[in-house]
Amino acid sequence: MSYQPFTEQTVVEHVKTLGLIEDGGITHCEEIGDGNLNLVFRIRQGETSLIVKQALPYAKVVGESWPLTLERAWIEQLALREFANVVPRFVPIVLGSDRTLAYTILEDLSDFEIVRTGYLEGKTYPELARHVGEFLGETLFATSDYAAGPIAKKRIERDYYNPELCDITEKLIFTDPFKDAESNNIETALREDVERLWQDQALKVEVTKLKVGFVTKHEALLHGDLHTGSIFATQQETKIIDPEFAFYGPFGFDLGQIIAHLTLSTFHDPLKRFERFTDVLTVWETFEKTFRANFERAVEPFNTDGFVDELLRTIFSDTIGYAGCELIRRAVGLAGVADLETLPEATRLERKRDALSLGTALIKERHSVESIDDLVTLLSGVRV
Repeated sequence: MSYQPFTEQTVVEHVKTLGLIEDGGITHCEEIGDGNLNLVFRIRQGETSLIVKQALPYAKVVGESWPLTLERAWIEQLALREFANVVPRFVPIVLGSDRTLAYTILEDLSDFEIVRTGYLEGKTYPELARHVGEFLGETLFATSDYAAGPIAKKRIERDYYNPELCDITEKLIFTDPFKDAESNNIETALREDVERLWQDQALKVEVTKLKVGFVTKHEALLHGDLHTGSIFATQQETKIIDPEFAFYGPFGFDLGQIIAHLTLSTFHDPLKRFERFTDVLTVWETFEKTFRANFERAVEPFNTDGFVDELLRTIFSDTIGYAGCELIRRAVGLAGVADLETLPEATRLERKRDALSLGTALIKERHSVESIDDLVTLLSGVRV
């Protein structure tokens, strides 16, 4: 069968052939996707409910003028299965997949909420930060040289060759926001602030260093797009979804992404600042504790006394820098976030200026921030 985008009718017909729902039963299907890259269908029949996610050969946010590889769907389901081998409680169950048709069938998480949506509504997820820290501490170690050994890790890494989506990340986070690129989305009143950023040569050198790390550090399997819109949660549970940007990259990248988005959520809801920055603290401290505990079983020659301390210092500074790049990107680049875009105009402009100045500080000062407490102090210094 050749690739064709599903419709609500054809996706039901296909799922019936797989035996996941009954032929002839009363079935309800709706397309529920609101992302930039995929079709997402929810299919219900009696007590059975499942999700079918199918990649499109282009970016929905731009249109057919921006073609994308369908192979990302296969990489996504591989990553979900890999994560499930390590921390099954933090990812949805994969029920099926097809490389040619570029889809993955997943358990339906209708009882969960998208965290960004919940945050915008003032909701709280008390276990979220600890769960994200555990997820990262477990999966980043388990997929690294330190757990598997260099030969085994390199064999696994080949499955996650994802150049097209890595190229999107490289351009949208590390390149385009720092020049007058067509993909940017800069509000007129913000133009002067952004042009000053473009003229900051010291900043651009530091961003280039971070981009080089993103390109050359094949340290562990990353989610690749870990933000509050790619996490489902309840009061007790957390599920990480949508790892179609998964690749082998620097330890600090996913950590920086989620810290940036926890910070962005405070721009929309200043009353939650203490809670969100406590979450930043918890994410890092839980990650560090989990990673250290796992490192006790690191393979030779990496199990040298004191090495993990040096490694974690590097991860921490990378995390801070990547968080800064993400703050800047979301203020001026393609694909803004509701945390900023739903604010009244005057407030929105001020918060975007805050994102630019804070992002710049994080990038430039990342090597001088000595502890997570110092980072939280830096993050919370933004006016509201």
